[in-house]
Amino acid sequence: MNIAIVKYNAGNTRSVLCALNRLGYEGVVTDDRTTLEKADRIIFPGVGEASTAMAYLREKGLDQVLVNLRQPFLGICLGMQLMCANSEENATKALGIFDAPVLKFRLDPEYKVPHMGWNTLSCKADELFSGLPHTNWCYFVHSYYVPVCSSTIASTEYGGQAFTAILHKDNFYGCQFHPEKSAESGERILRNFLEVL
Repeated sequence: MNIAIVKYNAGNTRSVLCALNRLGYEGVVTDDRTTLEKADRIIFPGVGEASTAMAYLREKGLDQVLVNLRQPFLGICLGMQLMCANSEENATKALGIFDAPVLKFRLDPEYKVPHMGWNTLSCKADELFSGLPHTNWCYFVHSYYVPVCSSTIASTEYGGQAFTAILHKDNFYGCQFHPEKSAESGERILRNFLEVL
């Protein structure tokens, strides 16, 4: 299986590669259009800042390439946020795959931002969750969130604020948490992405 990890100067590619290796797969980090189009699976990870990341994608013409891919596609953290319509982070216009905004957490001072740590998911029925237990603990690190919307298939809550944990539309999935750092639950979600979808 050819697995392409989108290169766009956002961090976290190494931990994704390591997670793939634990599952018995290899991945290639690339910003090459042809490699992306021919891949069997696309992973769009990211730790960084929205406007800088989008500037790189536009410079490379990847903003047009990614939205037209038809193989299973998984965005992670910033990758998921860039799949949305826009982000409050530096007023960034994003890819628009999901018709949803990305908003900054505005919580009571007792709740620290970024939201960092383990949280449970409330999931709808979806092949991505095949074989998962009812309660799934996943690891989050983020200051911005996507409100629960029509594309939300898993949600969670922090500081009284419910928000999207996973988005799904057609071949596109997005995880706000880091499946590559989420122990057994994250490993199962990655395996399902690779083997079930």
